[in-house]
Amino acid sequence: MNVVSTANTEHYVWGEGCDGWHLLKSPGLSIIQERVPSGGAEVRHYHEKAAQFFYILSGIAMMETETTVHKITPNQGLHVPAGVLHRLRNEEEEDLVFLVCSAPMAHGDRVVG
Repeated sequence: MNVVSTANTEHYVWGEGCDGWHLLKSPGLSIIQERVPSGGAEVRHYHEKAAQFFYILSGIAMMETETTVHKITPNQGLHVPAGVLHRLRNEEEEDLVFLVCSAPMAHGDRVVG
């Protein structure tokens, strides 16, 4: 077992200037810390098998689901079940930093909608 942080884990870049760090990467469970700059957003998508939980560390997330737009602030989270269309965006001036936990791992399970 090792102590992990953004300084010693796999890093990737996505979208326009967004960052991700794999804090835990296993087939049954993935935990990623992500940073989305002001104005950044995901594309609308869903996962066929993976359920996800988004937990905000700093900044404010706007999470669009099929029927609602959720405003999620620090120390709040939102569960997105498998099969639910969703899109996260940062409309604020400060960076959005959050954890996304996926069970099972969401990579290769994403369908753009």
